[in-house]
Amino acid sequence: MAGIAALAAAYIFSQFYRSFLAVLTPILTEELGTSKADLSQASGLWFLTFALMQFIVGVSLDRYGPRRTATVLFAVGVGGGAFLFAAATTPLEIVIAMGLIGIGCSPVLMAAFFIFAYTFRPARFAVASSWFVAMGTAGNVIGAKPLAIAVESFGWRETIFGLGVLSLLTAIAIYVFVKDPKVEREEAGGIGLAGYWALLKIPALWLIIPLVAINYAPAAGVRGLWVGPYLADVFGASTQLIGTISLFMAISMIIGSVLYGPLDTLFGTRKWVSFLGNLLGAVALLLLAAFPIQPLWQVTALLFAVGLFGASYGVMMAHARDFFPRELTGRGVTLMNFFTIGGVGLGQFLTGQMAQAHFDPLDPAPTFSLLFGFYGVLLAVTVAIYFFSTDKKPD
Repeated sequence: MAGIAALAAAYIFSQFYRSFLAVLTPILTEELGTSKADLSQASGLWFLTFALMQFIVGVSLDRYGPRRTATVLFAVGVGGGAFLFAAATTPLEIVIAMGLIGIGCSPVLMAAFFIFAYTFRPARFAVASSWFVAMGTAGNVIGAKPLAIAVESFGWRETIFGLGVLSLLTAIAIYVFVKDPKVEREEAGGIGLAGYWALLKIPALWLIIPLVAINYAPAAGVRGLWVGPYLADVFGASTQLIGTISLFMAISMIIGSVLYGPLDTLFGTRKWVSFLGNLLGAVALLLLAAFPIQPLWQVTALLFAVGLFGASYGVMMAHARDFFPRELTGRGVTLMNFFTIGGVGLGQFLTGQMAQAHFDPLDPAPTFSLLFGFYGVLLAVTVAIYFFSTDKKPD
């Protein structure tokens, strides 16, 4: 349990670093001259480096185990990236720092899932993974109102530097407490990257992968970046107010992860739990797109819904895992995570370009209507594809 706790602490940092730019948007814009495109690139690079690292992480988990894989990458990437971020004087340094932090965060969740896959029976995997995600999503909470308070109290550089120190201490805890599960790695270890090709030849996965790639992108993209500019530009919100509403959205993602976890066992289906939840998430996004200017409490409620219904990651991962050969478990979970995080990163780059091309400071609402509509339509299309996927009973 101490090892899982150490990984949970690291995952809290992972969730924090993927979402904290929303709160820092006004300060970084004022002090470093970062534009919306710069922030979008920084956030997008975090997700893309994280996604691309999944191939290396998958092979490393199967060959070397979660303990060494998570310790080395987290210490070098997250620790080094946080210190560079704290010392940054240009937007480019912010972008590079976010890329390093993405590399460092890449093994943490998959290390926990790897342990779960070899420790729990399949019916328990969705609950364990969803609840682990829920614990880690506390980082979203810390990256909202608490971060805004810390920044105003100590300064943003001092705050991020302190978090870098804590990140290094967390890496040490992973090395000390995580125990690798007993796994016969000879067969999987010899497959190398070819194991990913074997997984991609499984037909059932191709009706699951599109929604795996998109289900988390709207919640992560809006919470991690666009909620800040949206509230600041359209409603004139302060850093504190952005932090408060971001906090509500972060809490909704925790609640969603907790609720999704046992639903597949309760109803005896993974497919229809994910289908209905993501369909409701698409509806919330399309309502924001249709009405970008409305009372702030309604905006907050819809953002809460986007976070709540966008937390299906654990159930989606469990659905895909049912089709993995056991010897390719590490590669299987990291392949799905590649699509998930890659979808978020690509979404950040695309929405950043859209915002840069269409933003009008005198009339900002249409830009955010376009962004919400982009996410809503994309989610609705992938839900429609997922409708034809093969269901698997949790037991």
